[in-house]
Amino acid sequence: MTLAVVAVAVVVGSALWDYYLNAPWTRDGRVRADVVGVAPDVSGLVTEVLVKDNQKVKIGDVLFRVDPDRFDIALRQAEAAVDGKRAATEQLDADYERYSNLSEAATSQQKKEAAKSAALQARADLARAIADRDLAKLNLERSSIKASVNGWVTNTTLQPGVYVLQGKGVLALIGSDTLRVEGYFEETKLERIHVGDAATVRLMGYGGKLDGHVQSIAAGIEDRERSDGSNLLANVNPTFSWVRLAQRVPVRINLDTVPEDLKLIVGRTATVSITDIPQ
Repeated sequence: MTLAVVAVAVVVGSALWDYYLNAPWTRDGRVRADVVGVAPDVSGLVTEVLVKDNQKVKIGDVLFRVDPDRFDIALRQAEAAVDGKRAATEQLDADYERYSNLSEAATSQQKKEAAKSAALQARADLARAIADRDLAKLNLERSSIKASVNGWVTNTTLQPGVYVLQGKGVLALIGSDTLRVEGYFEETKLERIHVGDAATVRLMGYGGKLDGHVQSIAAGIEDRERSDGSNLLANVNPTFSWVRLAQRVPVRINLDTVPEDLKLIVGRTATVSITDIPQ
């Protein structure tokens, strides 16, 4: 009986040891998604905000507008400049053609060359005016800031009347097409994790389970013991801890199906288990 108890204890102890130290599962999982910082491509006053906080949007939906009247005026000015440059170009081209057809007795070679130079300069001015017009047209289009991905606008405090700067983010857009779960597995468990393995995800506060598979394993993590010194040489921490904890490596889990009533909020914690383990 004693031997039987010892044998059972050894089996149970080995199973628990393998489960807690070697089995590919972790409680350190997070729901993640790519977050797009929405920034205007033009500077100006916000005249209209068309979205609310946590609103779902699709690609191409207008989020807000930046002073479109000002850019519309700039476009009309640029179009008028193009018309003026085109008229001047046509006049100088006609002058050069007339000078070219005159004989040496009627005009000098210098005047012909001056007419040619003026015509070429007018064409260059016209090309520059057309480029300015196209830029003004682009600025008018960019004054309506649109969603670049499908997802949700979150943490929105933008209001009409705020002056926004070109390239400075004012909204956060969570990409719904990139929702995933990332489990941070100890490096000692990576040998039992492979791309394509089936995975089970349990979110905290949710009674059911989600099925998925391993999409990828991170190719690298930050080395906290090393940094670059002022002379660009390696600056390695001179102290060494005898108790070394296993590093945690992100493993991306792609969810196969998600229930419609489940709120996959970015940042929710999860327990991730790899269920399809090759023998």
